[in-house]
Amino acid sequence: MVLACQNISKSYGAKEILNNISFHIEAKEKLAIVGINGAGKSTLLKIIMQEEEPDSGQVVVGRDITVGYLAQQQDSYYEKTIYEELSSVKQDVIRLQEQMRELENNMKHLDGAELSEALDRYTKMTHTFEQQDGYAFKSQITGVLKGLGFSEEEFNRPVRELSGGQKTRVSLGRLLLSRPDVILLDEPTNHLDLASIHWLETFLGSYDGAVIIVSHDRYFLDRIVTRVLEIEQTKGTVYHGNYTYYATRREEVRLSRYRAYMNQQAEIRHQEEVIAKLKQFNREKSIRRAESREKMLEKMERLEKPTEVRDEMRLVLTPDIESGYDVLHVEGLCKSYGSHTLFQDLDIDIKRGERVALIGSNGTGKTTILKIINQLLPPDKGRIHLGAQVHIGYYDQEHQVLHPEKTVFDELHDAWPGLTNTKVRNILAAFLFTGDDVFKEIRELSGGERGRVSLAKLMLSSANFLILDEPTNHLDITSKEILESALTGYTGTLLFVSHDRYFINRTATRILELTPEGLASYIGNYDYYLEKQLNPAAKTEQAAAKPESENKADWKRSKEEQARARKKENDLKKAEAKIEELEQQIEALNQEILLPENASNAARLTELTTRQAQLQETLEQYYEKWEQLAE
Repeated sequence: MVLACQNISKSYGAKEILNNISFHIEAKEKLAIVGINGAGKSTLLKIIMQEEEPDSGQVVVGRDITVGYLAQQQDSYYEKTIYEELSSVKQDVIRLQEQMRELENNMKHLDGAELSEALDRYTKMTHTFEQQDGYAFKSQITGVLKGLGFSEEEFNRPVRELSGGQKTRVSLGRLLLSRPDVILLDEPTNHLDLASIHWLETFLGSYDGAVIIVSHDRYFLDRIVTRVLEIEQTKGTVYHGNYTYYATRREEVRLSRYRAYMNQQAEIRHQEEVIAKLKQFNREKSIRRAESREKMLEKMERLEKPTEVRDEMRLVLTPDIESGYDVLHVEGLCKSYGSHTLFQDLDIDIKRGERVALIGSNGTGKTTILKIINQLLPPDKGRIHLGAQVHIGYYDQEHQVLHPEKTVFDELHDAWPGLTNTKVRNILAAFLFTGDDVFKEIRELSGGERGRVSLAKLMLSSANFLILDEPTNHLDITSKEILESALTGYTGTLLFVSHDRYFINRTATRILELTPEGLASYIGNYDYYLEKQLNPAAKTEQAAAKPESENKADWKRSKEEQARARKKENDLKKAEAKIEELEQQIEALNQEILLPENASNAARLTELTTRQAQLQETLEQYYEKWEQLAE
């Protein structure tokens, strides 16, 4: 064990964030922390780094264990260049190298005992230098910088000139070069392109230390982590496996809990009905059994209804009209800025029903292509043709048609007055607007929040060709899953740019890769694209369908189960009808016994009471039978 959190709890005022969170991590292990926005993931990392104090619990770090941390927000470095900033991590090695060079020069002028002593010191220095990878540190710095997307021409740029995202990459490079025993990463892929993310995956996958990652990049987590800590409603649950295993197991657990809850509710209703029926029988034995069942119900430990991904938040996108088969035709598209050519002679054809992901490195022009298609930018050259009955719905985080004076709620409700208040709230909740957030004015929102409002509006539109630029930015995992579900069920056509490979994998039916050489098309999802990249000759394997005999067996078992259930229900109804018939016959005999003419007729009275006793015995048997069937 290199690090452990033991019963960590944290509240801000009356709002509880973390409640008795416990987990540990071993050397070389990779752990993900997941949960919705605001669940307390970053807070937990800050507690581990002693930047915040827990209300209770403790963080235990192994002896001589070093911990490194990459936060979402970075301090700015002003004086150094990019290369100098990363070199500062290797100051001990650089200083040792300088001392070795100085000693080498001095030894030229030494002899005898002084030279022998100098050679001993030089040997020790060389050994230490080798242990610290001194001969490789320059290539390590260069490899990290290039891996994180910096070109050699940028190495000498002052850090103060960089964007926030570039500064984060510099901080990530410093952290990786320092090679602590435990690395804490808070959203490390936010400012990386696909090539850099792939490089980081490879680096962390082979890293000989432990790694704790907070990330919404599910594909990234899938490739790296071996355990997942989920924080939900202040509690922590550990799952052993990667993200896909966690997601599958989580749904199984939730479904199991939900079924257990529903089964218990059905059992409670059933017992209440049996109790009412037993009391209705109005016999001493039945009343005693009814009372016994009531005591059992009182002692039952009632299950809480589990929190589910709300079904009402599932979005269904349905275009008003169907477009023609040919949706988009782009021919010979070119765009340059000054002497810098983004792309040239691009051809694109998109057919109805396709879901096309446009991918490529940062700066290749993906967003520019979307803007040209939407007539927000002019092409230098080329022709764009939309098919018959094509209606575009466009989303990017810069081009948003919102009304600053309106509230978030009114922005949607005014655009679609036919929607109920509940429906509007559910749609907004899917995009992380809950409670009083829906009454914020648009002008008060951050850029990311405005983007989510625009995306919510677009999801309600009747467009049959959706063009989306980074639609999953600023969404938590639950909202991404809701959006994925909506888009995979969408009957229109989709063209989108995204760095979210899990989203691409779930949503796309075709990949268009934009490179300096042009566009390459791959018919399949992101996994298929990767397979072709790694092994161009590889063939995709289709999942085998169930054998017909197995399907028939499933159908037969289902039919038999349905038949048994129907028989049981019919038997119960027959028993109830027979009980009612017997009770009526016994009551009729009671009335006949009370007649004056029978009171003095001993033979007739014996016959009636014998018959009554027989019916009562049969009735008791049917009571027992009904109770067994009712179970």
